[in-house]
Amino acid sequence: MWNYEKRLQYPVKIKKTCPKTAQLIISQYGGPDGELSASMRYLAQRYTMPVKKVGGLLTDIGTEEINHMEIICAIVYQLTKNLSPEEAKTAGFDAYYIDHTSGLWPQAAAGIPFTATEFQSKGDAFADLFEDLAAEQKARTVYENLLRVIEDPDVREPLKFLRAREVVHFQRFGEALEMTKQKLNSENFYYFNAEFDKDMLQK
Repeated sequence: MWNYEKRLQYPVKIKKTCPKTAQLIISQYGGPDGELSASMRYLAQRYTMPVKKVGGLLTDIGTEEINHMEIICAIVYQLTKNLSPEEAKTAGFDAYYIDHTSGLWPQAAAGIPFTATEFQSKGDAFADLFEDLAAEQKARTVYENLLRVIEDPDVREPLKFLRAREVVHFQRFGEALEMTKQKLNSENFYYFNAEFDKDMLQK
């Protein structure tokens, strides 16, 4: 279905392990604004998108988010590689270690596990695109928060790349929204619908 290149979109080469940092970054794997929910959201929404080009955009970005998820997982893996129980305990990573050792498992930084409630697919073009615009801004904010507290340049560089991609995705979804408005020939479609708001249209 797709060609899979066996390399990350941005290289991850971390020299120093740090499970405490891994515990923060894992939020962008399985947290409410993470890459797992983003990929599921866009790849689900594409089926009911009424504009073919927008459906294609959702496919493109949804598959890119899978690669971003791989980048996050690579960062977490490298930060916890060969982690001993003592190191996990010292870093406050012991609760995660008990359940998963150093295996990758989707959760938020606070330890809340990923659930399907983390992403939305409404089947309404405008509702979904506004959801996507907001999701990209929330993801950008999380990356910026991570960059505020993480000092290791080996970790910061891929995070800066991922943050930049959230900005690009936001711009692309803005273009998709305009394209959808033109296709449906109604600027106000997402404020009211003639089927349900006849009185408003008569005023």
